[in-house]
Amino acid sequence: MMKTEEVLAALDYYYPDARCELNYTKDYELLIATILSAQCTDKRVNMVTDILFKKYDLQGLKEANIHDIENIIRPCGSYTKKASYIKEVATKLINDYNGSVPNNREYLESLPGVGRKTCNVVLSNIYDIPAIAVDTHVARVSTRLGLARKEDNVSVIEQKLMKKFPQDKWSRLHHQLVLFGRYHCTARNPKCSECLLKNKCKYYKKITH
Repeated sequence: MMKTEEVLAALDYYYPDARCELNYTKDYELLIATILSAQCTDKRVNMVTDILFKKYDLQGLKEANIHDIENIIRPCGSYTKKASYIKEVATKLINDYNGSVPNNREYLESLPGVGRKTCNVVLSNIYDIPAIAVDTHVARVSTRLGLARKEDNVSVIEQKLMKKFPQDKWSRLHHQLVLFGRYHCTARNPKCSECLLKNKCKYYKKITH
């Protein structure tokens, strides 16, 4: 049985300085970058937002020609849908909060393109609210380590992780699990042989027996 202390110790070893890999300098930039990151890598999002945020501030995004936004964000996929999200989010933030991203989960989750995962990323990074955002990496690692079941959806995985780990560890744990899944416990060819957690890992036992 995998102990939470073992997981935390291993993740602290691998990623002692874990942080969000999306680049941003303003609160709304992180919100928009996280929206763009759906079904897309952070690396590609950073390439796109480097162009997008140099050309437009929030007011500019509100007023921009949607086809220009589409052309810029095209590499992120689902670009027509995401472009409309960006314009509407910019408009709502300016109209409702003078361009600021509020510490208001209900409001943020009402925005187009913003679900619980995106909201958790934003609140955790901007307002230091304890949260665990479950993406594909977090879900995969949690399942492999036996912290969640394969059939669990992201909401159930989030709830299980919140129960198993101390609240003051949540935000750091989220970043560490993302990085661990992105670079170590990868979907294909995970680095199992050199993993500190392999001896109690359900996935490792399965592939070696």
